[in-house]
Amino acid sequence: MADGPTLHWYLPTHGDTATIADNQAADGSRVPSYLEPSLDNLTVLARTAENLGFEAVLTPTGSHCEDSWLATAALAQHTHALKYLVAFRPGVLSPTLAAQQVSTYQRFTGNRLALNVVTGGDDAEMRRFGDAVDKTARYRRTGEFLTIVAGILSGAEFSFDGEFYAVERARAAYPVTVRPTIYFGGSSPEAIAVAAEHADVYLTWGETPEQVAEKFERVRTAAAERGRTLRFGVRLHTVARPTAAQAWQRAEELLADLTPDQVARAHARYSTSVSEGQRRMAALTDGVLRDARSLEIEPGLWAGPSLVRDGAGTAAVGSYAEVAGVLDRYVQAGAQEFILSGYPQIDEIRHVGAGVAPLLRIGAAA
Repeated sequence: MADGPTLHWYLPTHGDTATIADNQAADGSRVPSYLEPSLDNLTVLARTAENLGFEAVLTPTGSHCEDSWLATAALAQHTHALKYLVAFRPGVLSPTLAAQQVSTYQRFTGNRLALNVVTGGDDAEMRRFGDAVDKTARYRRTGEFLTIVAGILSGAEFSFDGEFYAVERARAAYPVTVRPTIYFGGSSPEAIAVAAEHADVYLTWGETPEQVAEKFERVRTAAAERGRTLRFGVRLHTVARPTAAQAWQRAEELLADLTPDQVARAHARYSTSVSEGQRRMAALTDGVLRDARSLEIEPGLWAGPSLVRDGAGTAAVGSYAEVAGVLDRYVQAGAQEFILSGYPQIDEIRHVGAGVAPLLRIGAAA
């Protein structure tokens, strides 16, 4: 894309809803606004992203959603240029199998794979997959994993003997002519070390631009010490409308049906998370349910999603020009890419693609 940051969108392989509260419903009690993550529904969103010029769509990963490799491989047959940013956890598959999947995916899709490497989740989630390795060790394991994958994708047989993996003469059946871009996030020192060594793009959730700039600088310094240069990206929601009044009205609607107890319990859980990034998101609010405008932590940056949503918890809210202005503040902080989302995805992507993207002078409006 020319003259501006690269835009990606979020692919809700866990299903989609119209409000933040609706998104909390359990599988057995789906709310009326719930949109099933069927191949047909996801294809509509993927084609919309492609038609609006977004470069890629990001999947989540975990027990709450469809498998990211299989879902996107199916979707890739229904799009032509759109890339798929596949999130996965290194601890649940072997590095040789991952390299084989990369090779097959690239050949079958015309090199439309990117990888979002997710080192872990909360301990209960990791145990669902039989992974009892502690957080610090998981980052060491991720480093070994990515070393092996890179070695195999280099084309030669690759052997490795480390703390977590031992492989002998590993290889892919077919050469990989285009290595997928590796995205990696994390706020802890261990995460930054892995990103500096192995990532192509460092991702962070949308804290304030000042906090993001400070984090980017830490990663930039760590990468420079290893003789590397990275790109930087921000994961952020949007509530973009033709006017600011319409956007803030929509933000108020997104909080509809949340209860103070829901918010307080979620805040307590997030504040004690093993994830440093999750704790930083929780610190943006005090865990008290208020009106939408009271959750604006700086002009146009809203912490509403963080009340009950884990992961990315902030949104750029306002008119198309105001949302573009928020994104520009992140660009000034060093961001070169954005992974955006909104409720529901199919509505929000149209507002951003048609209203915000042209103001950023990117290919999403071309």
